Order: sequence, then C-alpha cells, then structure tokens
Amino acid sequence: MYSFMNDYSEGAHPRILQALLETNLEQAIGYGLDQFTSEAVQLIKEKIGRQDVDIHLIPGGTQTNLIAISAFLRPHEAVIAPLTGHVEVHETGAIEATGHKIITKEGREGKLSPADIIEAVEFHCDEHMVKPKLVYISNSTEVGSIYTKAELTALGKVCREHNLLLFMDGARLGSALTSTKNDLTLIEIASLVDAFYIGGTKNGALIGEALVIITDSLKEDFRYHIKQKGALLAKGRLLGIQFRELFRDNLFFELAEHANLMAAKIQDTLVALGCPLLLHSPSNQLFPIMPNQVIAELAKDYSFEIQRKADENHSLIRLVTSWATQESAVDEFIEDLKRLL
Repeated sequence: MYSFMNDYSEGAHPRILQALLETNLEQAIGYGLDQFTSEAVQLIKEKIGRQDVDIHLIPGGTQTNLIAISAFLRPHEAVIAPLTGHVEVHETGAIEATGHKIITKEGREGKLSPADIIEAVEFHCDEHMVKPKLVYISNSTEVGSIYTKAELTALGKVCREHNLLLFMDGARLGSALTSTKNDLTLIEIASLVDAFYIGGTKNGALIGEALVIITDSLKEDFRYHIKQKGALLAKGRLLGIQFRELFRDNLFFELAEHANLMAAKIQDTLVALGCPLLLHSPSNQLFPIMPNQVIAELAKDYSFEIQRKADENHSLIRLVTSWATQESAVDEFIEDLKRLL
C-alpha cells in the first residue's frame, strides 16, 4: 500500500535527522533563544532579502494561523477567507474559538480576488456587524492552485486601500515557489503581504513553520501570544536545527521541486488518458474525477483521499506527492492508471 494521501506521511529528510543527531548533546538555551534558531532565522532573512522582519518558529500550521490571526485582530474584527480556506474547513473552528468570525467568499479555484474583498467590506458596513480586518489566503491553495505576482499585487493594493491586513498561509509555499507556473519570489511576497509563513512540516521537516511578520505594528509582544497558546517549545532547538538545514543551501526548494515533478508526471498521464480534473494543478496536489469502479481498484494498492461524489458513478479524489515520493511508486501508479482508465 503506497500513500498519496498527504505530504507529511514520511518523517524528515535524512540530512535533518543527521543534524539533530549530531547536535543532540550540545547544550542550548530554551524557548527558541538557542544558537540554532538564531542561525535559522538569519538564513531565512537572507533568503527574504530583509533584516527588518520578525521570524518565529512555530510547531504546526493550525497553531500558526490561530496564534497569528488572534494576535493581529481586535475582538470585533473578522477574517475574509475563501470557502476552501484551511482556517474555514480544516481547523475545527480554531479561529472562531478565539472570538473572530470568518467571512467566506466563494472565490475561484481556491483563490480570492479584489472583487471578493470589496464585496465583503461593503456588506459589513457598520458596528452592528463584525468588521473585516484580515484577508487570509493560502499559497499554494487547498485545491492546488497558486497565486501569480499580478494576483498578489492586486490583493495587496485593495487591502491597503481598505486598511486590511494580508496574511498568507504558506504551509505549502515551497510547492508554490518551485512550480513551473510561479512568477513570485520570497522577496516579492515579503513586499506584498503583512505576514506569511514558510511551511516545513509538509516539505521535509519533522515539524515546524516559520512565521514572518513584516508590518511593524504586528510585531509587539508576539512571543507572549506564542507562549499563551502553548506553542513556545522549551526545546525550540528542534525547530531551529530543522530550518537551519532547510535554508543553509537550496534543500527547501529542491525538496518542493521534487514533489511538484512527481505530481506533474501523474497529471500528464491523467490528461493523456482523458481523465477530468478539478483544475490543471501547478503544484503537488491533484484532484482527478474518476469512475467509482476505478477508484475502488486503485484503493487496493494505494491510499488517497476521496473528497466527494461528482455524480452517481464518479467521485473527486485528491492525490498528493511529497518531497519523499518515490519515482518508482509513481511509475507503478501510472501503469495502473493506464490499465484501469
């Protein structure tokens, strides 16, 4: 049984495990104040091309979204997010549990447009409603699409015009940045949003996300928020060592590129076989629509997520490749697709 269920089925890249082993008996200060975290933060700042940002390493994506959004907003302020957004669908109401409403917009292919933002702002027009304050986007999105430079620039512009914060969930940012369709860089992202994070959990690390806060007004006392929400690890070195390894050279990008290449190989086959897709994905998540009979046969040898029925005889499934996906397993899967489709 080979898994295309997600991009965190495997542990960590061997180089990260080796670094953890080699530094295991070195003593370090706790709570992210260690030398390894300092090195990691400096490496990320160099990749972003800015020294004036604050970077915090946080164990997971849901924790990062929860801590950042609840810290950035006042009690009456709300989040604008796409219907497919992770904070809306897959975080057990974490944002709402902090007292902040999520205003959902349908968007297109998992992405928000300036028109979506303006519609939400104009509808929530007075103190009898929550006040939209933060726009939440993901790159890559939950359906595998990515934002172009023009799209992100347009969102940044409308957010500035309406005094809104722009926050990017980067759990799969590596996949977005190494996509053949991408025209954004880390440096450009840091110039267009107020805060974003770089996902390690889904790109070769055991755990960890690197939250980058750009806007000065959002930086104050942020470590207090991390501690209060239970995410300030005593052994913060575990996160620092991993991000140091990912960013001391191009390992982070190489791992993401591999995941994309494996997905593209499967997608090319699906297209050649005439299999319908939710969208032509530029990232490591694929959403083909297949006959239920074919899905049942594939499920004997592969694990993947069945998302929903497309009709009585077909369903939408999700296939995800990772930094560690074996090309031999992809080749076998492709042969099975050819046989069944």
